[in-house]
Amino acid sequence: MATNMREKGVFMYVSNMEDYGHLVDPDYFPTKYLHNDMWQMKANRKDWENRYISPEYWKALSPTELNEMPCPDVFWFPIFTPRFCKELVELANDNGGWSDGSNNDPRLAGGYENVPTVDIHMNQMDFEQEWLWILRHYVKPLAEKVFLGYDSDARAIMNFIVRYRPTEQSFLRPHHDSSTYTINVGLNRPLIDYEGGGARFIRYNCSVVNTRVGWSLMHPGRLTHYHEGLQTTKGTRYIMVSFVDP
Repeated sequence: MATNMREKGVFMYVSNMEDYGHLVDPDYFPTKYLHNDMWQMKANRKDWENRYISPEYWKALSPTELNEMPCPDVFWFPIFTPRFCKELVELANDNGGWSDGSNNDPRLAGGYENVPTVDIHMNQMDFEQEWLWILRHYVKPLAEKVFLGYDSDARAIMNFIVRYRPTEQSFLRPHHDSSTYTINVGLNRPLIDYEGGGARFIRYNCSVVNTRVGWSLMHPGRLTHYHEGLQTTKGTRYIMVSFVDP
């Protein structure tokens, strides 16, 4: 093409400084889920990031950005867009496999949960491997930024959405997490979709309430950050939790 244009005296201007579009991979697109775009992070990462990763995430990664720390060693990061959070909740409710909040949990190897919640696991939603990919590519860099000297593998065997309601389970008693660090992502809107809720870190007598949609709390799991889930007094509150590097 370039030779033909040159022979015809047609001037061509080429620049790599502007984005005129990009190729997409059409070969993998599942059709069995409520929101099939959620599974496109590997096949079409650029479009997936535009839909689901907060534009503020990239700023939070900057080494010159001072990340929010509402309680000692509890960091607050923007990660996901409201669309991601809304669709994740809708996927969970479409699946419908919520636990009953009791200590007996047949989904676990031992069949017993010491600190039970009303929840649904990522493997029940067929989203486990996708969520682990998200942990490695988006959560791991944040953890390594704020927990200096810690090389995270971003492994997790407990990844689940928790549901709090005044008429169901409305709070969570004090406990440690079975993790090196935990992420806790707010999935819906405080003071609109629900009232109350939040996390209180007992050793520091410090609480984080009105958690932001798509923002993740990140805090140490064992030893130092004994915490409780504060009571949800109205509506339904959803959070996404991962116990990372157990």
